[in-house]
Amino acid sequence: MADWDDVRRIVEALPEVREMGGSGGRHLKWVIKDKLVVWERPLRRADLAALGDRAPTGNILAAWVPDRVDKEALVSDPSDIYFTTPHFDGWDIVLVVLDRIPVDELEELIVDSWLRQAPKRVAKTYLESHGLETGD
Repeated sequence: MADWDDVRRIVEALPEVREMGGSGGRHLKWVIKDKLVVWERPLRRADLAALGDRAPTGNILAAWVPDRVDKEALVSDPSDIYFTTPHFDGWDIVLVVLDRIPVDELEELIVDSWLRQAPKRVAKTYLESHGLETGD
């Protein structure tokens, strides 16, 4: 299962990403052009109250997903890897229990999040260099 070193290795292999935070008590986050790609998102008091007994423990990663359909599919999966809180209602963002997600699945999630946030030209170049369709 994954850890912060896996997150760092995967996300920093993507073009134009930089890490922010992590020192002085700030949470880890990775950005492209000042847009969040993935970030550490510990549960807050309101999250814990909303989740009750279902609140997971451990390291939590937040990531963008392509759309609400993808979000609903992930959070309804019985694996208990993905979840959400009322704070993220209306946002195409999922929360991930890091020590429950396989590394290959984490990589797919991070790349999808990066593709959503990356400038179109950067995403297109990345997709073409990996032999993937650009949707153009």
